[in-house]
Amino acid sequence: MRNVNEETLMTEHRKQNRKKAVGVDGVSKDKYDENAEENIRELVKRMKKFQYKPLPVKRVYIPKANGKKRPLGLPSYEDKLVQGVMAGILNDVYEPRFLDCSYGFRENRNSHQVVRYINQSIMCRKVNYVLEADIKGFFDNVDHDWLMKFLEHDIADKNFLRYIKRFLRGGIMEGTELKESDRGTPQGGLISPVLANVYLHYVLDLWFEKGIKPRLKGEAYYVRYADDFLIMFQYENEARKVMQVLIPRLGKFGLEVAEEKTRILPIGRFKGTKEDFDFLGFTFYNTKTRTGKYRVGVRTSKKKLKAKKQAAKAWLKTRLTKPVADTMKTLAAVIRGHCNYYGVNGNYHAIQNFWKYLKYATYRMLNRRDQKGKFRYEKYLRVWNYYIAEPHLTKDIWDWS
Repeated sequence: MRNVNEETLMTEHRKQNRKKAVGVDGVSKDKYDENAEENIRELVKRMKKFQYKPLPVKRVYIPKANGKKRPLGLPSYEDKLVQGVMAGILNDVYEPRFLDCSYGFRENRNSHQVVRYINQSIMCRKVNYVLEADIKGFFDNVDHDWLMKFLEHDIADKNFLRYIKRFLRGGIMEGTELKESDRGTPQGGLISPVLANVYLHYVLDLWFEKGIKPRLKGEAYYVRYADDFLIMFQYENEARKVMQVLIPRLGKFGLEVAEEKTRILPIGRFKGTKEDFDFLGFTFYNTKTRTGKYRVGVRTSKKKLKAKKQAAKAWLKTRLTKPVADTMKTLAAVIRGHCNYYGVNGNYHAIQNFWKYLKYATYRMLNRRDQKGKFRYEKYLRVWNYYIAEPHLTKDIWDWS
């Protein structure tokens, strides 16, 4: 707790985004900034006397592309500061302890490294079967007692653990109703990602790598990104055995798999199957090179591509009266972001598909707003080509280095 002090809290305050929505306290960065030094000095005093208690997280809902709504948690401003500093300390403690199979919410690790690992494991190792599983509502179902046991295994500072427990039980404010949070990690909290990694480090990572894998006769490869994980096997019978013990293993720690999304499928150079699987927004499937050699294909998942198009279509409807230049600049940023994520080897046609969709959807929108019909396609192309670059691949998942 000595590392949660005036200096580290002030550093965290400077990092905060001024545009972020406020929590139940109604305090923004600008408001806190009016008397930041005194505010932080008083915050540290309250923490030392254990008078500081995190406020409930404000829950709001944001629409998803499929019509559903995603819950989002907004912590109060001081809670953001304290969580940010504590999250940094937890990362320092656990980064040397986490295993190489874990990639999500870790420095210098990203989803493209996972895509490369899966691609190369299926291509070059003895992988014939994939076990894909989905944990139901992981972040809402973390068992607090188990999480505290895991933390106590590595952290001796009782006061530090005491404040983590307070964050876990801070509650959720939905409208005017206060709900207790007896399970799950703080919604939208800066501390949630590292706590989630700690939980799954003990529940899954160590269990598979140290307890299950050494007992298998064939090769097996496990990878996890946040709460999404995948296990690749050489033998089908071993995949089925692991699936049988996986369900009670998760159940022991208050977690449950979505059975309709949990399956074992054949894939690899020795399995000429047309089955495929999705992971991190990509679809992996068997295919061949132009010379007829086996290759793992990686493309944008149809579900994700459809959702992206629906979101773009809905956004374009809001641009009928907005300046064309602003619309084009935003579209250019959207396409850059899309290419930066989905622009992996072999996926050019899928990112071009999205680019073409935006190109013609934007033209239709601009034509609707120009009632005199003066915005001819030739003129539109000059505008489009001025602002929007051609789609291109950005990530090399075939590189072994």
